[in-house]
Amino acid sequence: MTLRMPLLKKKPSNNFFTREPRVSIADARGFCLPCAGQSKLDDVDEGVSRAEGQQADGSVSKADQAAAARLGTVRFRLDISYDGTDFAGWAMQPGLRSIEDTLMATLAMILRLPVAPRLVVAGRTDAGVHATGQVVHVDLPEGVIDLGDSDVGDGDVGGGNGVRAMTPEATLRRLNGALGFNSDVVVRSFAVAADGFDARFSPIARRYEYRIFDRVESVNPLERHNTVRFHGRLESDAMNAAAGLLVGLRDFGAFCKLRPGATTIRELQVFTWERTRTGALVATLQADAFCHSMVRALIGATVAVGEGRLSPDDLTVVRDEALRTSDFTVMPAHGLTLTEVIYPAEAELGPRAELTRRRRELTDEPEIA
Repeated sequence: MTLRMPLLKKKPSNNFFTREPRVSIADARGFCLPCAGQSKLDDVDEGVSRAEGQQADGSVSKADQAAAARLGTVRFRLDISYDGTDFAGWAMQPGLRSIEDTLMATLAMILRLPVAPRLVVAGRTDAGVHATGQVVHVDLPEGVIDLGDSDVGDGDVGGGNGVRAMTPEATLRRLNGALGFNSDVVVRSFAVAADGFDARFSPIARRYEYRIFDRVESVNPLERHNTVRFHGRLESDAMNAAAGLLVGLRDFGAFCKLRPGATTIRELQVFTWERTRTGALVATLQADAFCHSMVRALIGATVAVGEGRLSPDDLTVVRDEALRTSDFTVMPAHGLTLTEVIYPAEAELGPRAELTRRRRELTDEPEIA
């Protein structure tokens, strides 16, 4: 009897081999069970239609939610990190590599699903933006993941084909193994989500970090993919003082990419600059939510103050007028990292999601940093 080896495919992103996926990216986009994800693309891709069953804000219609409930699904939370350098952003885009595509296809492959499950993410990131604290949820059909007490092992997988399912722990191991040992996206945890949990609508805040090298003696080539090289010295104290002028609940229209019908009112809870021992400038920003390009615009405004092109008084005028301006530049994407998504206590996850969902239905606005 002749034994046939499984087909192997070399991944261009690293030097490791993985089995050929059973679903293509095109197949992954077509999945609508339970249609609980966000396939609406960033503004640059607004000409691409949404997946069937999804609303304008990327949420799911009540009819599709009811259909999913009848089928029986279990919600899982994934905590992930990624180097955004070689991705076209989080969201699926035709012909381009995205984090969403990568995870969807890999999940379908290891779970032997005929089509890939939709993912719902806490905050969609633009091309080049990184994450160390991104959060995703996925709804999977009952029985795909073994929720019993015993670990059935890495070799037992199931997607409705008669073989036993993997435990969440085994799924996490298999998922990272399929992504590759040197992958630029890593799933750090995979577990059943708490009742009421929604990765996108349950958060009470998101936290970002932005890094700049403004002195040649502080430049570290190992950090060139997540730190912007700035030509010219910046005054960190002036930048920190300027950042303080922007904290609070206000209209951030001067710092947001405008979208028809969308609100630009946000609560910026934290914005600070500090210089590290190695000489890098690091900003920390936290808000209930950020509108499109808001983080990098806020960084650009304080950098303009730090180099003396914009005075604190000028920045106050720009802030209060809440109109887009050319007084500062939106900074490059690769200096930005999503470091944390903050959720309320477990009992408040559901109520928080409902409150946020109602607000977003009024504004039809996704978060894109």
